[in-house]
Amino acid sequence: MKIIFSGGGTGGHIYPIMALIERLKERNIVTNEDILFVGTEKGLESKIVPAAGVPFKTLKIQGFDRRHLLKNFETIKLFLDANKQAKRILKSFKPDIVLGTGGYVSGAIVYTAAKMHIPTMIHESNSVVGLANKFLAHYVDKICYTFDDAAKQFPEKKKLVKTGNPRSQQVLGLNESKVDIKQKWGLNPNVPTVLIFGGSRGALAINQIVKKSLPELEQKPYQIIWATGQLYYGNIKKELADHKLSENIKIVPYIDNMPGLLPQMTCVVARSGATSLAEFTALGVPVILIPSPNVTHNHQMKNALDLEKAGAALVISENDLNPNNFVSSIDHILLDQNYAKKMSQASKQLGVPDASDQVIKVMEELVKKNN
Repeated sequence: MKIIFSGGGTGGHIYPIMALIERLKERNIVTNEDILFVGTEKGLESKIVPAAGVPFKTLKIQGFDRRHLLKNFETIKLFLDANKQAKRILKSFKPDIVLGTGGYVSGAIVYTAAKMHIPTMIHESNSVVGLANKFLAHYVDKICYTFDDAAKQFPEKKKLVKTGNPRSQQVLGLNESKVDIKQKWGLNPNVPTVLIFGGSRGALAINQIVKKSLPELEQKPYQIIWATGQLYYGNIKKELADHKLSENIKIVPYIDNMPGLLPQMTCVVARSGATSLAEFTALGVPVILIPSPNVTHNHQMKNALDLEKAGAALVISENDLNPNNFVSSIDHILLDQNYAKKMSQASKQLGVPDASDQVIKVMEELVKKNN
């Protein structure tokens, strides 16, 4: 099976594809010669995809600008030019199917493939459907999704297939070794532990609230791993240089083996991007979510509220964040074993342990139907 994948801009569009590619190779359905990732030169995908050794091509395209309307004439021209480039790529590569996960680049290649009568599908990993996927939903053969709220936003009900996020299955299948928190940080594996992080770069608001809450957190009977993000680590270490930190708190720049650490955590404090939530629910980790307000259509808040509604998360909006609700939320989970257990069970019910296989099944059925 020859496949073109496309998604750009954010990790939520890229990581589901990378998980799918890994699973397709594991099952010997494809080799590297059978796959192509189409992205943009400037997007995150231009770093992640080639670094993973996956064949990569780019289209020049940009999104609509709501503030500078005149720029949209250029956007329309770029979209039309991108369709011509996409047509050349499709004719040259001859895919059996094209799958998009969102971002304007996927709009061009998936739309062109559909017009050429090549089987097409999209995957939506967020609660709020992005503009590209809303546009493509009219043309594609199948729509895979993760959150029920997303399904409500697609009028094409017959095309919908709930598969979950492929990252869920990838996390469960990773053979990375368990992180020994005693050996690595001198922490007791039998004591409740919370991991606080804001992504690989870090999140300023999360770091600020941890700093403000330190006097209280240092008195707690539980342990804290605070991953500041590489961007903020140096400054935080300087700011706390004269402060003798309690033994129950460890400050690190980032976690390089998240799947090896997460199963040992009683609770995690984090943002609510689609990839992170796929990891948390796959492993059944209770979470306190502080959604980033700096995302399109506030989709992180919608993602977080879906988990909270299911009993798998506590949600604190960044605007409402203060030391009192921050620490009391952590207390609520770490100091109540029964509550933590209920949250863990609710989280696991949301996880889809075979999400990649479910998406692959839809792909195979479409290709078979077309032959």
